[in-house]
Amino acid sequence: PRPRDIRVYPLLALLPIIVVAVFLVGLRWPASYSMPISYVTAALLALFVWQVPAIQVAAASVRGIIIAGGLLYIIFGAILLLNVMRESGGLAVVRAGFVGVSPDRRIQAIIVAWLFGSFIEGAAGFGTPAAVAVPLLIGLGFPALPAVVCGMIIQSTPVSFGALGTPILFGVETGLSGDANVLALARDLNMVDENGEVVWRQLQMAITARVAVLHTIAGTMIPLLMVTIMTRFFGANRSFTEGLRVWRFAIFASFAMTIPYLLVALTLGPEFPSLFGGLIGLGIVVTACRFGWFLPKEPAWDFPPRKDCPSDWFGTIEVHLSDAPKNLSGVMAWAPYGLLALCLVLTRLPELPIRSFLKDYGTLHFNGIFGTSLDAKLELLYLPGTVFIAVTLATFLLHRMTAAAYIRACRGSLKTIVKASVALIFTVPMVQVFINSGGGAAELEKMPIILATAVADWAGQAWPLFSPWIGGLGAFVAGSNTVSNMMFSLFQFEVGQRIGVDPLWIVALQAVGGAAGNTICVHNVVAASAVVGLAGREGIIIRKTLPVFACYAGLTGILGWIVVNVS
Repeated sequence: PRPRDIRVYPLLALLPIIVVAVFLVGLRWPASYSMPISYVTAALLALFVWQVPAIQVAAASVRGIIIAGGLLYIIFGAILLLNVMRESGGLAVVRAGFVGVSPDRRIQAIIVAWLFGSFIEGAAGFGTPAAVAVPLLIGLGFPALPAVVCGMIIQSTPVSFGALGTPILFGVETGLSGDANVLALARDLNMVDENGEVVWRQLQMAITARVAVLHTIAGTMIPLLMVTIMTRFFGANRSFTEGLRVWRFAIFASFAMTIPYLLVALTLGPEFPSLFGGLIGLGIVVTACRFGWFLPKEPAWDFPPRKDCPSDWFGTIEVHLSDAPKNLSGVMAWAPYGLLALCLVLTRLPELPIRSFLKDYGTLHFNGIFGTSLDAKLELLYLPGTVFIAVTLATFLLHRMTAAAYIRACRGSLKTIVKASVALIFTVPMVQVFINSGGGAAELEKMPIILATAVADWAGQAWPLFSPWIGGLGAFVAGSNTVSNMMFSLFQFEVGQRIGVDPLWIVALQAVGGAAGNTICVHNVVAASAVVGLAGREGIIIRKTLPVFACYAGLTGILGWIVVNVS
């Protein structure tokens, strides 16, 4: 039976998230222990409170397992590339090249995580930056734990325009399409064609401009936050000050990325801001390093010697680098990463036929799982995992590896992926049960909407302050800015209209919050940890990235509240 007090439902809907917060973040249990409890909690609520048919809960769970399989495929490819690069000697050459640019770990983190990571996010999205940038940091000599923390922190500003704009083009558009109020607003703004249909490109551009402005302001703090967290928690002196000493370089690197990012968003739309911003920023910042611009005058900062570091900083994947091979040039050593970036871009450009070919002929479809309306698909050829594996084969040839070395890399990668599978096999099904909990006999909205509605009713006119937090909640549980936007864009639009402010700004706050939520997203943390063999330490990572999300959501919420109340 239904609880009589309607206020009970938001609290019940919050239970799966409370389980994650208590066991994973608070008690620091491994995800392989805490996520099964969260899954069981969500399933029991769906069955006995929301009264969702058992067959739908089972279908949602199977859908989650299929999606988890795709994630594991990506993780395997990323680990394989790391191991192949280590076996070939390519990582040793790349490391030597970075030390030549700057031996300072703070500078290296900004270049690799913030700039190179933003470029990879723009090209591929879906957690790929952590799968590329984090192993590269490991290869440079970073302990695994700070490398993952850095890789997660930058998954904020670039994410709204990741994977060539997918969170806006697919997430927001899918969330808003078909609604009469959205159509009415489009007519008021003259964004309809001669048939009275919404011209989505114009609406996308309007939302993109708002999202880019918010990200450009908030993103300015990300590189400096990243290095101060790194020096505070992973330095010999445990000092915020050591991170703040590179403030000039950090702000310079921020603007080198965010200014092109903003200009591209305002002129070209949502497809290319992160990709071009990261690439242009990378060129500007590396050039500045070679001339010594904005670099700190003090000696280069480094992590403590390994013997003085806690053992939990290091993962099961060890990167022991010998001297750089003399027969492998810097250009050839970097070739796999350049090839990876090129392939990711080429396979994701909608204008090229390769994208549709990979999707049409390399996808397994699971329609109507168990006779329900839930579908799933596994895009084997289109997933970044295939690109990773193809690049490792190219590396085998380019670096003239032996077959024995490549086989060793494959064996090591398979061992690592087995350890990561337990956590993901429960994490993603929990998410799917949570977001597919509507339509039951209790006639309740699905759990995320009930949570968001309760916050909106409580917040009233102050809603813009809370809007990014709802977007972040969606990304936290769903593991995707795109899915968060699909779930909450229309809800955010309607709340904006209800409180009498520009609803497009509220949708933009949703998209920005959903991007920032990737810094604490459970299955992204699980995936990034798995790549470097840190399974079981997910809660420690989220404890470090949670303040970054709070700062990002809080700042953009304040900015949004000011904008909608002044305009």
